[in-house]
Amino acid sequence: MFSIIIPTWNNLSLLQLCVRSIRENSAYPHQIIIHVNDGSDGSLEWVRAQGIAHTSSPDNIGICLAVNESAMHATQDYILYLNDDMYCCPGWDTALVNKLKQLDTDLFMLSGTMIEPRETNNPCVIVRNYGSDTDHFDETKLLAELTQHQKPDWLGATWPPTLVSKRWWFKVGGYSSELSPGMSSDNDFSMKLWDAGCRIFLGVGDSLVYHFQCKSTGKVKKNDGGRQFLNKWGMRQSVFDHYYLRRGQIAQGLKLDEPENTRELRWQLLRSRIKRALG
Repeated sequence: MFSIIIPTWNNLSLLQLCVRSIRENSAYPHQIIIHVNDGSDGSLEWVRAQGIAHTSSPDNIGICLAVNESAMHATQDYILYLNDDMYCCPGWDTALVNKLKQLDTDLFMLSGTMIEPRETNNPCVIVRNYGSDTDHFDETKLLAELTQHQKPDWLGATWPPTLVSKRWWFKVGGYSSELSPGMSSDNDFSMKLWDAGCRIFLGVGDSLVYHFQCKSTGKVKKNDGGRQFLNKWGMRQSVFDHYYLRRGQIAQGLKLDEPENTRELRWQLLRSRIKRALG
């Protein structure tokens, strides 16, 4: 059903766990495509030995170029972007497929729901600690407690695991390379879809993945994604997230309404324009 693209940067043990979870916990035979950045930890040799479709670069080229390179090799109608520090729980893909069947368009973004070990004040995730790395990952406990984790569908899908149609991935141009190595590239991709008319940004509450949190972004020199987003779109990311995507709110339907033209929104947009003009 899906072409699953996974960028990785010297996280071999996490990558191995991620791939195993897809193979063992998926109901459908998905295509896996991995982009290996650097690969000095043996990742490239392992991917080749596994016979997994892949691309590679001798250095870290960042998220944007890596996912775009992988997407070029997608054979399925849907592209799912997954991070290498994610473990797909049983039922993760069935929940996404069931939601797909409710849609009457291929212009959408669906996200799985992350279970994370640490609190980050993110209303879209479930906080429960099953380990912060592969050495301390309590897979048995996670699987035993999985049915305890209930979350309603939520608005504002942006972060991986994200599912979009391949047609619209390429129609909006994939991830924007000017945001390399990748800070704010997820938000930018959502905005590109919004700008193209997408109004389905839905987090699927029963599509669960365990996320070890920031195993690659924590070691990269970050671009100023917030400033780049503001300069490109004329509004701050927080404005787009809160007023347009309504991120974290419980979904009452499949589609988002247009943002209400309130005084508060007009003020926030004005503040954004002033901030952009001041540089």
